[in-house]
Amino acid sequence: MYLPKAFHVDDRDTLTAFMRAHNFATLVTAGAGGLQATSVPLTIQDDGATLQIVGHLAKANPQAPDLDGADGLVLFAGPHAYISPEWYEAREAVPTWNYMAVHVYGRLRAYRVDDAPAEIERALSGLIAQHEPGYQAHWEALSERYRDGLRRGIVGFALMAERIEGKFKLSQNRSVADQASVAAALNDSANADSRATGQAMQRGLEGRT
Repeated sequence: MYLPKAFHVDDRDTLTAFMRAHNFATLVTAGAGGLQATSVPLTIQDDGATLQIVGHLAKANPQAPDLDGADGLVLFAGPHAYISPEWYEAREAVPTWNYMAVHVYGRLRAYRVDDAPAEIERALSGLIAQHEPGYQAHWEALSERYRDGLRRGIVGFALMAERIEGKFKLSQNRSVADQASVAAALNDSANADSRATGQAMQRGLEGRT
């Protein structure tokens, strides 16, 4: 990731919170079939010493065989917005794009129900806990035959983070007046992503006062 100093974010708690808030991410691997990518919901497990990204793919997914011991990259994308030069004080300016993203690089470990049933269950229960905790009781009440069939149809994985790169490009290279003007314009937009970007900019401005 290209990381100009003004946009670089390296606070671990900030990055972890961002990943959890935008956990439908893209897993990228390079295997025998070349580059492959899958968009997939993930859970982030951070004990302060190690950070793991846990998820699963369908067993039929052609990317699944690439997970065993491979290097992986997970791309987390947040809100983004077009930035008009009309929102700046200076006339000599050009359009740009503001956005928030985190990239995580690491080694993948794959597991299947026959050799690591607890890990498979952890991948599933982690997603339930994050998105619909009340469903856990429903899941456990389903027949074992039905649940086992579902578990055998997936390949779980954990990526052990070795490098985390965060970039929040929110006009930090512009004057405070320009940042406030851009944030105001975005907050008035009919586009939800634009408004979310404007709100992130506003929080940054408020944090400086």
